[in-house]
Amino acid sequence: MSIAMLEMKNISKQFPGVLANEDVNLTVNKGEVHALLGENGAGKSTLMNILCGLYKPTSGEIFIEGQPVKFASAKDSMSIGIGMVHQHFMLIPTLSVIENCLIGSKNKGGLKLDTRSAAKSLSELAKKYSMNIDPSALVGSLSVGEMQRVEIIKALYRGARILILDEPTAVLTPQETNELFKMIRGLKQHGFTVLFISHKLNEVKEISDRVTVLRLGRAIGTYDTEDCSVQDLARLMVGRDVKFTVDKKEQQTGKAVLSLKGVSLLRKGGGAKLLDDISLDVHAGEIVGIAGVDGNGQAELVECLTGIICEAEGEADYCGKDLLKCSTREIMSSGISHIPQDRQRTGLVMPMPLTENFILQDYYTGKFGKHGFLDWKSVGESSDRLIRSFSIKAPGKEELAQNLSGGNQQKVVVAREINRSPRLIIAMHPTRGLDVGAIEYIHGKLIEQRDNGAAVLLVSTEMEEILKISDRIAVMYEGRIMGIVRPKETTAEKMGLMMGGNDLAKIS
Repeated sequence: MSIAMLEMKNISKQFPGVLANEDVNLTVNKGEVHALLGENGAGKSTLMNILCGLYKPTSGEIFIEGQPVKFASAKDSMSIGIGMVHQHFMLIPTLSVIENCLIGSKNKGGLKLDTRSAAKSLSELAKKYSMNIDPSALVGSLSVGEMQRVEIIKALYRGARILILDEPTAVLTPQETNELFKMIRGLKQHGFTVLFISHKLNEVKEISDRVTVLRLGRAIGTYDTEDCSVQDLARLMVGRDVKFTVDKKEQQTGKAVLSLKGVSLLRKGGGAKLLDDISLDVHAGEIVGIAGVDGNGQAELVECLTGIICEAEGEADYCGKDLLKCSTREIMSSGISHIPQDRQRTGLVMPMPLTENFILQDYYTGKFGKHGFLDWKSVGESSDRLIRSFSIKAPGKEELAQNLSGGNQQKVVVAREINRSPRLIIAMHPTRGLDVGAIEYIHGKLIEQRDNGAAVLLVSTEMEEILKISDRIAVMYEGRIMGIVRPKETTAEKMGLMMGGNDLAKIS
């Protein structure tokens, strides 16, 4: 008989104007991987923040191994063995792995940190659970996958028995995702309980034993994962059938809107180039996908095209203008929209309300006022329309961006950029962290822009996404384009070979 490690009974959480959780019941058995599934704004993060002691429930009870518990703070939650790895890592890049793990933990060495014994403990944990990591390494020098390992080891070092993983694969490569799943299976074998929060239904199917689905703040049921198909999970999550294919008609492309010729970027301090002789055209009425494992020059290419990096050589012709020689404002005011890779750092101003975030690109143009004064009535009307059109879940247009779920923050960015009626859209990871319903919607919006004659440069590490909506695909590896193919004329295997550094011309 399964033993309940965690029970949350009739949990409700009321915020001003929003009932985030309503009478939620969740039971997680000892030693199982339990997935928590729900669309953006369904209440998953709120429920987990209650379990971590970050929020106090408005009503309801929590039981750990049958014993009632109450948390006054996150410290109380950690003290009884609950650890959470957040989607956006809680690490200090200028400190070592050891120092990050010691933050907030009890120090047995008095006034001086006992880093030696901590390093030994961390090394033993890493070896026991197959997590290769150097305790003395600076966190800022680690890859994203290694940072995630640090977060997991940090939770285990603090005595976690219940591990909450919030969107753990959102920023991982396929290889790093496989490594993570090996770690999760290893932890399960050692008796740990894992709560796995994700929008990626195939991953939920692969790694979880059971799944609880939240919709509109309520738990609609708990199911054995093996009894549910991906289509079943999608239907449960959004309340309707979800199309996993896109309606994309064939069409004639227009003239080249963006033409890259020999774009190169030197690495600071020498070494291999970050960008090496990139040449590529993006035409009106087409979506060109940039595929590749994260960290192979995609981010640098986008930053060169949007004026963030100004040291690139070559030419990026956009309607007769060389983007490599333009400022960001010049670029954004000339009919180009940019969906950045990090919505929180470069897409939004988190402490500002949605009304102000919606006009970040246009507040100075006269579109929403004149003579230096904003017409706030016009701004409000535009904001209300975007919130409705893009199904953004928020109490209202004056809600702060930081109070929205990650997926709804992404919708704000996408709504703002598409609303500008661009000739060229540069979109980097536009659906990262979104649920299947929102992904379907944003794919539809990008295709709609393409059908209306816009040129779209789509950067994504999701091969399925690239193959699904691109007209042509350029595969990048170590700053070079390994080949340009059409989705119908290639396979996932060929794409994988190019992503691993094999030139298209050498692949039979």
